[in-house]
Amino acid sequence: MKILGIETTCDETAAGVVEDGRILSNVVSSQIRLHRRFHGVVPELAARAHLQRIAEVVESALEGRKVDAVAFARGPGLMGPLLVGKMAALAAAESLGCPAVAVNHLEGHVFAAELCGKLRYPLVTLIVSGGHTDLLLCRAPGRYRLLGRTRDDAAGEAYDKVARMLGRGYPGGPVIDRLARRGDPRAVAFARPMLPGTWDFSFAGIKTAMLYHLRDLKRAPSRREVADLCASFQEAVVETLVRKTIAAALHFRVKQVVVGGGVAANGRLRQAFSEAAQKHGISIQIPPPILCTDNGVMLAQAASHRLRRGRVGRSLRCDPGLGFENWGA
Repeated sequence: MKILGIETTCDETAAGVVEDGRILSNVVSSQIRLHRRFHGVVPELAARAHLQRIAEVVESALEGRKVDAVAFARGPGLMGPLLVGKMAALAAAESLGCPAVAVNHLEGHVFAAELCGKLRYPLVTLIVSGGHTDLLLCRAPGRYRLLGRTRDDAAGEAYDKVARMLGRGYPGGPVIDRLARRGDPRAVAFARPMLPGTWDFSFAGIKTAMLYHLRDLKRAPSRREVADLCASFQEAVVETLVRKTIAAALHFRVKQVVVGGGVAANGRLRQAFSEAAQKHGISIQIPPPILCTDNGVMLAQAASHRLRRGRVGRSLRCDPGLGFENWGA
């Protein structure tokens, strides 16, 4: 079964085709340069850029192929960009004579890992991105229990804001990850917000601690100090994410952890998860960086499970379901 996935939830215009878990094409057009001067994504500009690029990206992904379904993200995401993706998917489905399948964008990040290897249920998954930090217990495709999520800033959002405080541009994640390699993660003792008794996260405090540290410095930090601050901040975020995720896996006695979302491309996070998983005898599944950021093939793979479960009615071209009922809509 060949499925075209169309992704436009934020600032990547993406499309890709998957056949039975195998990637046939994966086309991504990034808008980073467009939004960089604003230090974040401007929804109206993002929607216009999607309109300009969507036809070319979809055509390039299809390469003349016939597909059995077209997947798109119903949410969560920015309203304008989401609408562009939906209308493009409905138009493509109509012209190709196949159903359009609405899936949850975050569910797509889970199944990006399945494009790299078999998932073993039940499993615990961490979805960590610019707008989301969610921890779930997955018993099977379509059967999820939300364990915890961020109470304030998502991890990726905290990265962007700290990078802006340090005058290091947007997006903050890759910049901080790169600078942290030259710094000392023990230079500044940022707290680890573990929130005992819950599976929730909170990163606003670390961000605020960075703000106060820079204020009390009363001067611009040196290049060495910037590297140390990046390393210390990143270590606090990474340790919190890894400790809580591994603790959930041990608590629910699962043997596999899946990590997805843009922050999963972070080098230190990947290393820390690998070390923790090896220590506790847990399998860790993290997609390659190109599949951690937003892409169309992850939506196509998520849609394949909905189609197998018969969640698309024959009389309707658009499946109204979200994939994660009551989660992340």
